[in-house]
Amino acid sequence: MPLTHEDFKKLANGSDIRGVAVPGVPGEPVTLTPEAANRIAAGFVRLLSERMGKKPQELRIAVGHDSRISALAIKDCVLTGLTYTGAHGIDCVLASTPAMFMATIFEDTAADGSIMITASHLPYNRNGLKFFTAAGGADKADIRAILAYAAEAKEAHGTLDNVPKFDLIGRYSAYLIDKIRTALGGAESPLAGMHIVVDAGNGAGGFFAGRILTPLGADTTGSRFLDPDGHFPNHVPNPEDPKAMLSIKEAVIENDADLGLIFDTDVDRMGAVLADGTDVSRNALIAMMAAILAPDYPGSTIVTDSVTSDGLHDFLENELHLKHLRYMRGYKNVIDACIRLGKAGEVSPLAIETSGHGALAENYYLDDGAYLAVKLIIAAAKARTEGRTLNDLIAKLRYPAEAREIRIRIVGVDDVKAYGKEVLAAFEARARAKGLRIASPSYEGVRIVFNGGWALLRMSLHDPNMPLNIEADAAGGADAIERQVKELLAGFDALDCSGFRV
Repeated sequence: MPLTHEDFKKLANGSDIRGVAVPGVPGEPVTLTPEAANRIAAGFVRLLSERMGKKPQELRIAVGHDSRISALAIKDCVLTGLTYTGAHGIDCVLASTPAMFMATIFEDTAADGSIMITASHLPYNRNGLKFFTAAGGADKADIRAILAYAAEAKEAHGTLDNVPKFDLIGRYSAYLIDKIRTALGGAESPLAGMHIVVDAGNGAGGFFAGRILTPLGADTTGSRFLDPDGHFPNHVPNPEDPKAMLSIKEAVIENDADLGLIFDTDVDRMGAVLADGTDVSRNALIAMMAAILAPDYPGSTIVTDSVTSDGLHDFLENELHLKHLRYMRGYKNVIDACIRLGKAGEVSPLAIETSGHGALAENYYLDDGAYLAVKLIIAAAKARTEGRTLNDLIAKLRYPAEAREIRIRIVGVDDVKAYGKEVLAAFEARARAKGLRIASPSYEGVRIVFNGGWALLRMSLHDPNMPLNIEADAAGGADAIERQVKELLAGFDALDCSGFRV
C-alpha cells in the first residue's frame, strides 16, 4: 500500500525521525521502509533548497550511518533520493552523529546539509534519520516540514555512480587529536603512559580507541566491543544501561586502566569509569564536566535537565560558584536554552542532560560524546602530571542515599496531554494546601521539596505516561516521599499507579 501523510507523521520523534526498519519482532511492523527513506531524502532537499535559496543541483549533502543492520539499505535509498533531485551526495560510510554535523563545517566536505542514519540506543530493528546544517540540528518544525514534503514526493531513484566516498571519521578523528595535542602542549604522544579502555558496545564508537587514543600514545589494551555489529550481541550501547556500565567498569578493573570510556551507538553520548571503579555518569558526569570548565568560565551558567539532584545543584553553586539552570528534559531543549542564554549575554558553556547528552558552546553547541571524552582525557592527563586524579574534581559532590524513577501510565483517555496537565495542576494545588514547598522556577512539571529529599512529576516528552523522580538523603526516605506523592495523586483513576513500591 502507498505511504500516506499519516504514515510519515508517525515517524516524527521530536527533533529526528525514527521507525521500525527490520521485520521479525512481533507487534512491530516495518514503518521506516526503503521507500519512506527515499522520499524523506527528497523532502530534506526541498527544505534545504527553500531555506538556503539554492537549487537542488547546487546542494551538497553528506550521508553517514551507525552500525545498524538496516543502515546500508536505507543509506542507498537516501542517496538515490538525493541524486534524483539533482543534489550532490557524499557517502561518509560508518560515522557518528557528531561527525555528520561536522561535515557541514569541515572544508573537506563543505556540505550544505547532512543526514545521519541512526536510532541511537534503540533495539536493532529500529532506525532513523537526523538532519544537520551548519546552524545545528533540525528542530521539531523542521521534522514536520521534511515529513510533509516527503508525503508529497514520489519514490524516485537517481544513480550512485557519481557519489564519492569520504572517510569522515578519519577527518573527525584528526580534528579531535589536534584538540588534545594543543591542550597538552603540542607533544606528539601526550597520552604516553596512560591506559585508557573503550567500550563501544559494537556501535559506531570503536574508532575512538584506534584512531584517536593509539596515535596519541595511550595503551588501549582491554578495550571491548569495538567492532561494529548491528545486532548489539554483547550489551546495548547506552551509558544509561546498568549492564553496559558494568561492562566498562569490569574492563577498567580487570586491566588496571586509568580511565574507561563508553559511548552510545552513534557517539553523541558518553559515560566514564575512573581508575578506582567510580562510575561517572548522570549527575557525576555533569559535575565532572562543570568542574573541568569552571576555571575557564567563572560564574557561568550550567544548563541541565529537570531531574538533576540537589547534591549536584549544591556542588555547582556552592563548590564551583557557578549558576545552575534546571530546564525541561530533551537534549534539544537543554541546548536551545543554553544558546538563548549566550545570545542574551549570559555566559553558559555547557548544556547537558543526565542521559549523557552534553553540548559545549566552544564546540558549536553540539551534543558530542567523543568531545566530552576529549575534555575528560585532557583533564586526566593534566591531573596526572600534577599528582592528582580526576576523582579530586568531584570529591565534594554529594550523592543521594536513594533515587528512583517511576513511570505512571495514563490509560483510557483520548487527550493524554490535557489529562496530564489537569493532574499536574491538582498535584501542585494539593501540595500547597498541605504546606509543602514547590520549587520555583520550574520549567517542567511540579517539583516538591520535602525534608530530606524531593519529588518531580512531569509529562513524558513522547509517551503516554508521567515520570515521577524521587531522591532522598537518607535510607528509607524515598519510600516516605513516595507515600506522600501517592496520596496527592488519589482520585485520578486514569493513572496506572501499579509501579509504585509502597
